Amino acid sequence: MEASAAAGSSAAAAAAAARTLRWAGRAGHLGGVPRAVVFAAVGAFAKLYASMLNTTTVHNADALRRLVSGRPPGTPLLTVSNHMSTVDDPLMWGFKGFPTSDAKLGRWVLTAEDICFKNVFMSYMFRLGKCIPITRGGGIYQQHMNEALDVLGNGGWLHSFPEGKIAQDDQPIRRLKWGTASLIVRAPITPIVLPIVHSGFEKVMPEKSFFGRRPPVPLCGKKIDIIVGEPIEFDMPGLKQAASKVPHDSSSERKGWPTITPDGLDEGAQRWLYQKMSDKIQSVMERLRKTVLNSKQH
Repeated sequence: MEASAAAGSSAAAAAAAARTLRWAGRAGHLGGVPRAVVFAAVGAFAKLYASMLNTTTVHNADALRRLVSGRPPGTPLLTVSNHMSTVDDPLMWGFKGFPTSDAKLGRWVLTAEDICFKNVFMSYMFRLGKCIPITRGGGIYQQHMNEALDVLGNGGWLHSFPEGKIAQDDQPIRRLKWGTASLIVRAPITPIVLPIVHSGFEKVMPEKSFFGRRPPVPLCGKKIDIIVGEPIEFDMPGLKQAASKVPHDSSSERKGWPTITPDGLDEGAQRWLYQKMSDKIQSVMERLRKTVLNSKQH
């Protein structure tokens, strides 16, 4: 039975690999031409909707531009934002003056596997667009998270929606999933963490407006506000030291978590550390959200 279970697991892994087409996301795939074409097309689409068909105001845009194109070589960038529609990415990068169509500078982004990787064609296109599939319910130590760590380890730019789902109601930032915090902790080089909060994409692509469904194309004539914060500082040595003193609670152990990390943190310490960091990111994002609301009221 163990042999059959192992065979079944291997077959499932092979099927997942065939569906997610990681090889298509490599920079050298066919000389980088398909990726460049996709970024040019998607970038033009984003510019059209963000800069021409809708009105987009970006606060502190220079901070984002500077970190995307001018941060020290080998330094990874991790941007985090709220998630209000299926078109947040790529439209949020389509504002004037941003290198949206540059495939080399373009972000990698964590995307839902069950939505963006449904078949081989979609997998291929999203891979060319530098998307990393994340399996819902797969946990923060799932295999695909290693791809995200590779991006950060190579000094790349990764974007995450840490709320984990779309929320179109105008409510405070929801409790964040721990995956983003785990990437910060486990990255070979601690990334620069830049928070971004936006408003208006829920009107560009409302979930229930076209016979109770999303419209077939994004809507026009809407006002979009984007605010870029300042990098969030984490005292990683201090946080890890504090986490190491957390009492171990075996009753809350989760399947798939390492018993001990390379930093010597057991599961209880990991949980404390990820929650602490997630709370800080959530707090910063909520302050930005309130700033956006205040700017819209004046």
